[in-house]
Amino acid sequence: MAGAALMLSGCGSVDGKREGRPMANPAPAATVAGVSDVPVKIGDPYTIGGVTYTPADIPDYDDVGYASWYGEELAGRPTANGETFDPAAISAAHKTLPLPSYVEVTALDTGRTILVRVNDRGPMVGDRLIDLSRGAAEQLGLTDGVSAVRVRRTNPIAAERAQLRAGKPVPERLGTPDSLLAILRNKAKSLPIPKGVAASAVATAPIASGAAKPGDDRFILEGPGTVMPPPKPAPAAKPAPTTKPATIAPSGKYAIQVGAFSSEVRATAAAKSVGGHVTKAGNLWRVRVGPFASDADARGALGKVKAKGFRDAVVQRDR
Repeated sequence: MAGAALMLSGCGSVDGKREGRPMANPAPAATVAGVSDVPVKIGDPYTIGGVTYTPADIPDYDDVGYASWYGEELAGRPTANGETFDPAAISAAHKTLPLPSYVEVTALDTGRTILVRVNDRGPMVGDRLIDLSRGAAEQLGLTDGVSAVRVRRTNPIAAERAQLRAGKPVPERLGTPDSLLAILRNKAKSLPIPKGVAASAVATAPIASGAAKPGDDRFILEGPGTVMPPPKPAPAAKPAPTTKPATIAPSGKYAIQVGAFSSEVRATAAAKSVGGHVTKAGNLWRVRVGPFASDADARGALGKVKAKGFRDAVVQRDR
């Protein structure tokens, strides 16, 4: 019958493993082969684990919370709106948004934002806001089990909708401005620490997820609330610059903070690519370009650094 009831069960995911989710009754593959944005399904309130969730159509939905992700264990099974779950597609599960919906998901550590199609219910864990497919998590650079994100509902153009319905990603959105990221990160700090996540992993936000594809080294930015030890000169010789920055003054107070790496080898490679230098900062290796005589000189060189792929680089003024 067209009005088949949902079979609901508690769910959550960490590192791509889900324990269950609200699902449509299993149906023959022929009935879920087509993917369409109509009809939009909202659904009645439902209760899982003593908590009642009320689906609602909120056009300006915008919230900050934690994202988890799920993958192969549910491949080929029907989602809550009857589609077939594809781990490689750019999709997500949400407790209350209409199915399907389109949302922009922003990683709060990097400011990277991707467009995702919501076609499933979950995660039924109180401290999680959204459950991403493996494909969406990889595109966003979310490789940890739980990461801080912003989820904002949006209304993309028809071509982007069609691309996501086909399971393919669309280009990333523009990076989130630092001023807005600071506000979002502060909001995330006020949230309860997710179960199974060490306090040290979120207490110094914005570190929340990987900024690169799975397998790449973690790229960490210093941001509000992050305390870094005083830098010490690295024992290795400074690599020869390959990118000539704007006028550099040995006594300047401005510098470009490229990033901090957990691997000295990768830090040295990054420094070489931007004409910067490496210093040891605690257990990390920090890459900077400069110093510069003025903020204007530093910002003039910032574009060249970002063009090398370090989009989160920022200008800092030394005290």
